[in-house]
Amino acid sequence: MSLPRIRPLLLALALACSAPAFAADAPIALPKGVTAVTSVEGISEYRLPNGLRVLIFPDQTKPTVTVNITYNVGSRHEGYGETGMAHLLEHLLFKGTPKNPDIPGEFRKRGISFNGTTWYDRTNYFGSFAAGQDNLRFLLELEADRMVNSHVARTDLDTEMTVVRNEMEMGENNPFRVLMSRLGSMAYLWHNYGNSTIGARADIENMPIEALQDFYRRYYRPDNATVLVAGRVDTAETIALVAQAFGQLKKPATPVASTYTREPTQDGEREVVVRRVGDARVVGLSYHIPAGTHPDAAALQVLGEVLGDTPSGRLHKALVESRMAAGVYAWPMLLAEPGYFMVLAQMPRDGDDQALVDKLLPLVERAMETPISEDEVARAKTKLLKDTELLFNDANRTATALSEAIAAGDWRLFFVNRDRVEKVTRDDVIRVAQTYFKPENRTLGRFLPTDKPERAEIPEAPSVASLVDGYQGRAAIEQGEAFDPTPATIDARTELGTLANGTKLALLAKENRGDTVNFSLRFLFGSAEDVNGRSLAGGAVAEMLLRGTEKLSRDEISRRLDELKARLDVQGDAQSISVSGSTTREHLPALVDLVAEVLKSPRFDDAEFEQLRTQAITYLQAQMSEPNAVAGKAMNRHFEGHWPKGHPRYVETFEESLANYRALQLDAVKAFHREFYGAGFGEIAAVGDFDAAALKAQLARHFGDWTTAKPFVRVDDAFREQSAVTTRLETPDKANAILLMGSRFAMSDSHPDHAAMLVANHIFGGGGMKSRLADRVRQKEGLSYGAGSGYNAHGIDIKASHSLWAIAAPENIPKVETAFAEELQRFVDEGVSEAELKEAVDGILNMRTLGRAEDGNLVEQLRNNRYLERQMAGSGELEAKIKALTKAEVDAAIKRHVDPKAYALFAAGDFAKHQPKQ
Repeated sequence: MSLPRIRPLLLALALACSAPAFAADAPIALPKGVTAVTSVEGISEYRLPNGLRVLIFPDQTKPTVTVNITYNVGSRHEGYGETGMAHLLEHLLFKGTPKNPDIPGEFRKRGISFNGTTWYDRTNYFGSFAAGQDNLRFLLELEADRMVNSHVARTDLDTEMTVVRNEMEMGENNPFRVLMSRLGSMAYLWHNYGNSTIGARADIENMPIEALQDFYRRYYRPDNATVLVAGRVDTAETIALVAQAFGQLKKPATPVASTYTREPTQDGEREVVVRRVGDARVVGLSYHIPAGTHPDAAALQVLGEVLGDTPSGRLHKALVESRMAAGVYAWPMLLAEPGYFMVLAQMPRDGDDQALVDKLLPLVERAMETPISEDEVARAKTKLLKDTELLFNDANRTATALSEAIAAGDWRLFFVNRDRVEKVTRDDVIRVAQTYFKPENRTLGRFLPTDKPERAEIPEAPSVASLVDGYQGRAAIEQGEAFDPTPATIDARTELGTLANGTKLALLAKENRGDTVNFSLRFLFGSAEDVNGRSLAGGAVAEMLLRGTEKLSRDEISRRLDELKARLDVQGDAQSISVSGSTTREHLPALVDLVAEVLKSPRFDDAEFEQLRTQAITYLQAQMSEPNAVAGKAMNRHFEGHWPKGHPRYVETFEESLANYRALQLDAVKAFHREFYGAGFGEIAAVGDFDAAALKAQLARHFGDWTTAKPFVRVDDAFREQSAVTTRLETPDKANAILLMGSRFAMSDSHPDHAAMLVANHIFGGGGMKSRLADRVRQKEGLSYGAGSGYNAHGIDIKASHSLWAIAAPENIPKVETAFAEELQRFVDEGVSEAELKEAVDGILNMRTLGRAEDGNLVEQLRNNRYLERQMAGSGELEAKIKALTKAEVDAAIKRHVDPKAYALFAAGDFAKHQPKQ
């Protein structure tokens, strides 16, 4: 369960304009009382007699299904003393009903990936799983059950309140979230958009259970909810299942209450200052804007890209390229009621924030002094529309993204917004900038008297009905094939090959919805001796590749990716460079050409290099006071401390990394690329809609004779004994702390106990909210928002690891430590139960099937298999071993490999503040 990211998807928020008349799809037989409402671009809406909206989005491309239920209730609907109630209630709906007492356990048993989120206007719950009526029927019946029968009990609130409080403390460690929260509370005098969705600490700690139960009954009802089912489903069968699950629920006699508070027009500059321990500075601006359904919303969305895009946005060019800021962001928060436009800029600890403010304000509020060009508007629209199209190509992602449009008033607003963005003109963008970016509408500055104040009047938005009634949309996207992602099918369909210089290929061509294709390549080079002392330069090469080639600037590369409807990610280190991405069949050849150009002929621009150094130094300084980073660094240095300084596997201290970045020269980066880059050692994989013969020929042309001059020599890393140290690290003024524990032992993924250890870890701490650790630390004692464990065994080296983690308030870390120690010992002493074993096996097998159904995951598996000289049949063999495991085998593996006394412990937090007073 979580809150949305700081910058949520804008694709389903900025909404406006009317729509053409609706033309219905071919009718289907509907259950009694169910009515067909409309159908737009492959999504059909139906209505149950009790008011429940039902959306069906069939997509036969993937053998997966996503069920998403959206309630029109969020923090906007909370009353006095109720802040955080919507989010707290989201947590409690995972605590069970009389019929379903262990919801996380049922999800894990069935291999359902799930979560819930809360935002200003809505709460949603979603689950994704391998297609099949059993899981679909279960999840629909569960959602109907917990809509009206959830416990919402005092005992659950007592433990979950501390979990939510810990989540709040986690957010208080983040400078961006803290500043955004303070900006909101200053910008809004009365409206609840000024309150953080997480709520006030006092409200969360003192929430009366009766108030929470009343809130639940007010808003969790069929006529306030929308159920969306997307994926490999049959529409008629799905409607029947939904009607069976939800049809018996009664629509309350009292209608859902509507909100009516409107923020008065802001009448002068406002400013807020937050002073906290930290290592980075952040400046923010906020301006009131209309609701997402207003005609200005689409133009504001385009304006956000014109200002905030990296690397082509105006703020990036003016502030980041001049090294005044390390990063900039700008976007409109388009909500059901009048929202805000946010601008954020980050700079190093020793930066001049007043100088940044003095430069930032004219860039935003006097933007028309350098008029916005037609090209800037076209570029922004291309990017926004590309993101919309790529999102809609994936029915499962669309299912959850539509929650924002539903919260704004109607799911069809997703398409209305796309249409409106297409029609935005340069004049529209200029007009909204001049209308809303006024000093009197700004939150940052100070109050100043003026004889002639300028107001930014926020107009009312049109009704949702006027925008969506009769909306038809465009032709539905062509469906792909019904691909069965079993290991045998994948091996049979995958073409293996090798380029002339030894680079290995794995190509799986199949028809996808939207003609999508994913690819992944990795080239390896050099020995430990070759790259000794050059790790930073190697990593910097990868960071510089998308910042310009000999022919294209950084901005032009970004523009080209938008034109190709492509995503690209580049990562590298001292001995490798990895590139992964996605696009469509039509654009794959051009994208491969671009990847080759990026790898072979980087520009290594001086100004971009200085930007990179500034950003890296800023990031490192920020990490030096963050508990997670501090503890993680200490743990890595403990287990990898045997590598000598300069070795590619050596783990630097923060201070060493800062010193090395400050000393790094661009010539060293250029030299690394010149000496090491090339193919010959490595792998390339592709999955999706492409011509395999044409792609092989293109890869041979680009990479078949481009061979590294430094042959790759792998660094062996066998298991080494490590002491079980205990280390506590102070991070002052941090509300949240972290505990890490870990051990290492001699074992690879070909060991006979590997399958048993996978299952054992899933039971112990790998099952998300339902595991031994989660049950003890979160569900029972309410100490942590999150706790879990991870197990990993290497594919080559005889080396495995088991790691435990939890976040908590600093004063609760000793209790978490005790819980971890006791649960580890109980795990060894008692082993697992037959019920735990069955649930874990079923959950793991379902999740592995789900992972192969996602092309982005599958392409990485195929590429890694080529490196290890394996095929997917090995995954099938491992799954057969997992399925055949007995309790005795798992218990024996635990006793052989889990030694509670061998775990090293690392904790970071503000412990000194919570020491008992003498």
